[in-house]
Amino acid sequence: MTNDIIDAATANLKRAETLIPMLDAESYSNSNIGPYYSSIGEHLRHVLDIFKCLIDGLDSKVVDLSDRVRGTEAETISEQGLKYVNAVVNDLARLRDIDQAAPITVIDDLGLGTVDVPSTLGAVLSQAHGHAIHHFASIGYLLHLQGLPLPDRKFGYNPTTPISTRQ
Repeated sequence: MTNDIIDAATANLKRAETLIPMLDAESYSNSNIGPYYSSIGEHLRHVLDIFKCLIDGLDSKVVDLSDRVRGTEAETISEQGLKYVNAVVNDLARLRDIDQAAPITVIDDLGLGTVDVPSTLGAVLSQAHGHAIHHFASIGYLLHLQGLPLPDRKFGYNPTTPISTRQ
């Protein structure tokens, strides 16, 4: 089952390999669109940071989702974003031999301070994947508002969304 999650997450993240070359520098880093004023690059970097927190926490079995790096070149320079995508995809491939039921503690700030939550590798991978889909949907809105197409018909859609309802 973990490999199914890894395969799904990898396939979704690889959509960024199609997206990034479609964008010029302004479209990738444009943070002038409200109400959140986050660029496509910022959303992408954020998604990748969540996976990176998971990967970095495997040895200690503590995944701190609040320990993310912000303001990196990956959110403003598309080539750096693409390198980050490739690095995370390569790191995910190394998780194939780890048991999905492996216990992990997740640390996150849910708005009232940090909390420790017992979890498993499979659950955290699934959460990171769903989170990525959500942010890809936000990227889809940013693309639309900039007059740009989605990279494919699955981009930003939850897999349970009927294909007939997709534009």
